[in-house]
Amino acid sequence: MDQMDIVYTWVDDSFPGYLEELNRYADDPRDLNPNRTRDNLDLIRYSMRSVARNCPWLRRIHLVTCRPQVPPWLDVDHPKINLVHHDRIIAPANLPTYNSFCIVSHLHRIPDVTERFAYLEDDMLVMSPDWRDAMVAADGRMQVHLSKRRVRQDHDPAKASPWNLALATADRALAARFGGGTGRRHVIHGPQLWEVPVAKAMCADFAQAIATTRRSRFRAPDNVPPEFLLQHYAVETGHAVVAPDRLSNAVEGYVSIENFAPITRWELWKLTRRKPLTVTLNDSFGQRPNPRVVAMVRRQLALWFPDPAPWEKPAPLRAPA
Repeated sequence: MDQMDIVYTWVDDSFPGYLEELNRYADDPRDLNPNRTRDNLDLIRYSMRSVARNCPWLRRIHLVTCRPQVPPWLDVDHPKINLVHHDRIIAPANLPTYNSFCIVSHLHRIPDVTERFAYLEDDMLVMSPDWRDAMVAADGRMQVHLSKRRVRQDHDPAKASPWNLALATADRALAARFGGGTGRRHVIHGPQLWEVPVAKAMCADFAQAIATTRRSRFRAPDNVPPEFLLQHYAVETGHAVVAPDRLSNAVEGYVSIENFAPITRWELWKLTRRKPLTVTLNDSFGQRPNPRVVAMVRRQLALWFPDPAPWEKPAPLRAPA
């Protein structure tokens, strides 16, 4: 089995000075959504434990984050860890950035990343070694996993999230480039395969949209989400195939972590019963996480992945918020 790298994007707004700087630049309440910057579950730690257990093909982990952030438990001198601060791959004119679309559009620029790599957000867990086989087609091409939901073009710009508006922008860009109209299917919530040459070609073919995205300090309606654009671009250009729906259902294990404990308990129980190949625990706590739910999710994470990864230094898990 060929070795391959894993790339993470991560941020923790509890680092000193981060929120003050964020508030200095933000001019839209949607830019201050803590769901996108909070790490109160230590999910990145458990995600890396899941990788240590279930990804025997791992060559190296690249953790992409803003300077000077680094998880206190992470041994950055470990040979399988490469800490990549934004200023190593993003032009100074576009920093600081709080726009995940901008950051993700630069992942293929990481020095020494393998030509094919896995991209994981920090709330994603690999639950089975079978996940890699589900990401590669029989002919060796990337396999793209799509949802049954389709991108909508009828959002109210004043009310819709920047994520949904940016999806619509990317959908229109794909239709203009490849035809077929708008309304492409969403990409499932979960780890993705990327290829450096495909990402470079995507950035060249959609140069104006990528440049606009990179200049946006926060997510904006005229941006394009690279994690959506690249998967469809790879299919349209023949570098990837669309996976069968049954396989995509087996891969995706998405749960929205809500403050109402019975809902989250039920969703976690369904996950453990269904046993998907990956799990994504999306932060939907809002402004004030429920400590009971935080403790519940942490207990589940510890049951799934109790063993420290080789690159962990002794450091306590943070107390519930």
